[in-house]
Parts: sequence; C-alpha cells; structure tokens
Amino acid sequence: VQLQASGGGLVQAGGSLRLSCAASGSIFSINTMGWYRQAPGKQRELVAVLSSGGSTNYGDSVKGRFTISRDNAKNTVYLQMNSLKPEDTAVYLCNVLVTTTQPMGALLDRWGQGTQVTVSS
Repeated sequence: VQLQASGGGLVQAGGSLRLSCAASGSIFSINTMGWYRQAPGKQRELVAVLSSGGSTNYGDSVKGRFTISRDNAKNTVYLQMNSLKPEDTAVYLCNVLVTTTQPMGALLDRWGQGTQVTVSS
C-alpha cells in the first residue's frame, strides 16, 4: 500500500491550503484516513481523522478551521485548512488503516512521506 500526499506549501496567516493523500495498492477496504502533524522539536499530534463510517475527530487546535473529507472512489483523503496560523507550521503526515487483499484480511497501518506546510505571519 502506497500513499501519495500533496498540497503543502507556503501561505500567509489567514490563508488556506488543501492537502490531499491518495492510497493505492492491495487495498480491500479503508478503515480510517487521517492527518497528523509534527513541528520541529514537538511531538506528533492529531490533526483530523475520518472513519469509514463518516465519524470525525479533530485536534483541539484546528477545530472550526480545518475540515477532513474523503473520496472513497479515489481512496483519497483531503484536509481543507482555513484561517491558517503560524503555529500550524509543521510537516503534515497522512495516515491510513486499511484491510489488505494481500494477505487477504490483514490490517495495515501506513504513513505517508509528509508534506510541509509553512504559515508566515
């Protein structure tokens, strides 16, 4: 299973960015798709997670500003980030929990390579 993330970049405070992460490979079903972030010198933290049933969980610092969504047909998860702040600057990592076809029925927790988001003040 491979993940391809895109959409990071440099934006001014108050601006918006949209991240995307596409999963491909031996996927039977996707259980959860989500985003985490890690800033220099800080621990990795939850940004947002979306389950196959549609339930969401957001980190407290992004509630009301970020929205997670997914396109099941494309095995892709999106993160719409609005009202960005300098403290949102971090490497954003895509994470998926999938049930694979090879081996059949195995659960796989996969991380993407990360995409840099930099918010200038």
